[in-house]
Amino acid sequence: MTSYKLSFAGAGRVAGALCTALHSAGHTIIRIVSQSPSEGWRLATECKASWSKDLNFSEPTDIIIVAVPDNSLEAVLSAIRCSPDTLVVHTAGSIGLNVFPENLRNRGVFYPLQTFSKERIIDFNELPFLLEASDDQSKHILENLALSVNGRVHFVDPDRRRKIHLAAVFVCNFTNHMFTIGQEIASGAGVPFELFAPLINETVAKALINGPYESQTGPAVRNDRNTIAKHMELLSLSPDIQKLYHDVTQSILQHHKIC
Repeated sequence: MTSYKLSFAGAGRVAGALCTALHSAGHTIIRIVSQSPSEGWRLATECKASWSKDLNFSEPTDIIIVAVPDNSLEAVLSAIRCSPDTLVVHTAGSIGLNVFPENLRNRGVFYPLQTFSKERIIDFNELPFLLEASDDQSKHILENLALSVNGRVHFVDPDRRRKIHLAAVFVCNFTNHMFTIGQEIASGAGVPFELFAPLINETVAKALINGPYESQTGPAVRNDRNTIAKHMELLSLSPDIQKLYHDVTQSILQHHKIC
């Protein structure tokens, strides 16, 4: 395995998970740049790196990974000063190479298709990495970097990656919002959310094995108007959730062509 000298701009959830995994895989972490001293120092200490607020990377660095919020990405990239040979990549799923300033000639996208939390350790084994690179050498480096943590490599163009990112919002972020609403309703019934763990696990397992369309169950796909009406009545004191229930029910009916 080729070992690289890496630096990070950002010390949040994505940067923390990537930095820890790549450090464990044998890469050398040179510097963590973060505006938060506490987060930057913690990550730098874990990965035996230095911490700074300065985006001037004067040390020899093979790759700079920029893992910052999307709305900060352009400003951070524009402020980076590094060797012209350094490969600079970002981790955003919905942004392409056109966000880079002209002075950063070796550029790429290193997007891990995963949700990250500070309190959970992510298993990178077989984790999909959606990659894009400005040239063949950068492409080779990014492939090696993903493979070094046993990731699955996918080179995709910006349009496909944006669509994949959109799909991820539905299967992850929107699904978690539904969990949140379900937890609130369950709490009103005096039951813990953990009660639904077997149901959640089986729902995900079926969707992965049989496909989500074929695995759809519930009153909407059965066209059980009586149960739907009872649910709508239960939600009468929560108009926003009632509307969401109605809209999702209608979407299932239309998707499965149920009159």
